[in-house]
Amino acid sequence: MKGYIFILVLFFCCRSVMVRGQYDVAFTHFWMMEPQFNPAAVGVTPNLRVIGCYSNQMTGYTDNPKTMFVGADLPFHRHHAAGIYFLNDELGAFTHKRVALEYAMRFKALGGTLSFGFQGEIISEAINGGKMDVEITGDDAIPSGTVNGTKLDGAAGIYYSHKLFYVGVSSLHLTAPTVTLGDKNQIDIKRSYYLTAGYNIVLKNPLYSIHPCARWMYDGISDRADLAVRMQYTNGTQRMFAGVGYSPSNSASLFVGGMWHGVMLSYSYEAYTGGIGLGNGAHELTLSYEMNINLEKKGKNRHQSVRLL
Repeated sequence: MKGYIFILVLFFCCRSVMVRGQYDVAFTHFWMMEPQFNPAAVGVTPNLRVIGCYSNQMTGYTDNPKTMFVGADLPFHRHHAAGIYFLNDELGAFTHKRVALEYAMRFKALGGTLSFGFQGEIISEAINGGKMDVEITGDDAIPSGTVNGTKLDGAAGIYYSHKLFYVGVSSLHLTAPTVTLGDKNQIDIKRSYYLTAGYNIVLKNPLYSIHPCARWMYDGISDRADLAVRMQYTNGTQRMFAGVGYSPSNSASLFVGGMWHGVMLSYSYEAYTGGIGLGNGAHELTLSYEMNINLEKKGKNRHQSVRLL
C-alpha cells in the first residue's frame, strides 16, 4: 500500500499537476443526493430536506478514502428554492473540502416542473507532507509540512421532474480553477458534465413500485456511468426499499433502507470489480430527514414526509 500511496503522491504533487482521474466523488446513493452534482435539483420536494452521508472506501487499506457530505435544501416560494452543502474528502495526505450555496428558479411546464439552478462554491485543497512515507527524500515537489489553497468555483444545471420521471443535465467546475498549494504545487480541476434520469414504475399492487435511475459524468478525459434500480414498498408515510447498482468497469453494489416518520436511513456496500477484493469495498451510510415548512402561510408547521421519485 505504501507504493500505492507513493504513486498517488507523485501523481498529485508534481509541479503543474494535471488531474487525470475523476475529481468528483461518486456516491452509491447518487439518486438521494442529486444537489451534490446538479444545483437545479434543490427544492424537488415541497419540504425542507436535510441529508448526510458517510462513505468509507477501499476498506482494509491504510489511509483509505473517506468522504462526508452534509446538505440541506428548501423551496421557499413556488418559483424559488435554495440549498447548501458541505463535503469533506480525505485520502491519506490529501484533503479536499467544498462549501456550496445553490439557488434554483422553478416553473411549471408540460405537467411537471422545470428548474434552472446555479451554484457558487469555495474549494479547498490541502496536502500534509508529514503523512507521506516515501523512500525518496529531498524532492522539492513533496512538501515537508502542510500546504493548502482555495479557489472560488461555480456550477449550473437544468432539471425537469414529473410524477413519472425526471431528467437533469449539469456542469460542475465552470471556471476550471487551478488551486495553488504553497509555492511549488498546484491542482488543475477539469470542468465536468453530468446527465441523470429516473423513472417510476407503479405495479398492479399500488403498495409496490420500481425505480430505475442512471447517471453519467464526463470531465473531458474520462467518464463514468452509474445504474441503479430499487424495489419499494410504500404504506402511507412509511417506506421500505432494497436495490442494486452497477458501474461498468468500476463496481457493483447492494443497498437497503427505509423511511419512518420523515427519517430515511439507507446502507449500501459497493464491491469493486477491478480485483481489489470483495471484502475491500466501500461502506456507505445515508441519513435524511424531511419536514414540511410552508413559508407563505402562518400557523404551526406540520411534520410529514413526501418522497417525490
